[in-house]
Amino acid sequence: MAFQVLLSRVINFSRIITGYFLSVLIRRPVNWGFPLAVSIEPNNTCNLRCPECPSGVNELTRSRGNMGYPRFVSILDQLSPALAYLTLYFQGEPYLNPSFFDFIHYARSRKIFVSASTNGHFLGEENIRKTVESGLDRLIISLDGPDQESYSAYRVGGNFRQVLQGIRSLVDEKHRVGSRNPKIILQCLILRSNENRLKEIRKLGKELGVDKVVFKTAQFNDYQQGHPMMPENRKYSRYYQVEKKSPEFKIKNPLPNRCFRMWSGCVFTWDGKVVPCCFDKDAQHILGDLNSHTFAEIWKSGPYQMFRGKILKNRKSIPICTNCTQTK
Repeated sequence: MAFQVLLSRVINFSRIITGYFLSVLIRRPVNWGFPLAVSIEPNNTCNLRCPECPSGVNELTRSRGNMGYPRFVSILDQLSPALAYLTLYFQGEPYLNPSFFDFIHYARSRKIFVSASTNGHFLGEENIRKTVESGLDRLIISLDGPDQESYSAYRVGGNFRQVLQGIRSLVDEKHRVGSRNPKIILQCLILRSNENRLKEIRKLGKELGVDKVVFKTAQFNDYQQGHPMMPENRKYSRYYQVEKKSPEFKIKNPLPNRCFRMWSGCVFTWDGKVVPCCFDKDAQHILGDLNSHTFAEIWKSGPYQMFRGKILKNRKSIPICTNCTQTK
């Protein structure tokens, strides 16, 4: 059974690659495969108020809610066995969905690698036990500073000590039951408030016993005139200043007319909408709705092919793409 799943995914990946490179060559979308990796949004609500997060600052215009278990199962059943990687996160805090652990259990039963991202405020004793038992492969925990002051500069409403205690307890539980998973990734957005304290954050991660510490450049919604949270050291930023005396900023990515994500994956919102990628936070480019169509119909549809075609001809004309780091 495992070999059949692997073979199916290898064949699907070869179809994705072949269709993608042919599309880039002829500048016309050719789509022969199905998603290899997707993101599914358990919910789009959060307990924090991070300033650049549309969910946290209540700027999402789409409705709020939790994905139900039947919808989640339906999505995975339509994507399997081609699907190999699942990101169980989009907007919001996934631990707020009461079916979160059921989602993980079902995805793992389909031999799918599962990764989730959390702000770490719901790692109490019971959730830690369930997290380890669920079979979750990887858990990204956001920690943007080595102390409360630097941390809360971005994670507004967050409790630094609570997150640290949750991480320690999760590491202890893994050791107690002898589990190697989930791999715990401590992720830090590099901001002006912490850019001079990265060594401290790395040291903290080592003391906590996490598997890896990752530093990530921050995305700013309105970056064109700079941003007060943007790092002063431009090597830590995904943007550059056009001229020293000019207030204008541009993204470092030259935005070539191609994007592998449009052939290899997509994002599902909590209520069953299909959007092209994680940069479409407010679902401005809905390419299909699972309430009225199957995923296969959506993936091969005219609107989806038109969107891929626009990527191949003029990617810079698509607003969500102008803040993207994807180069392949």
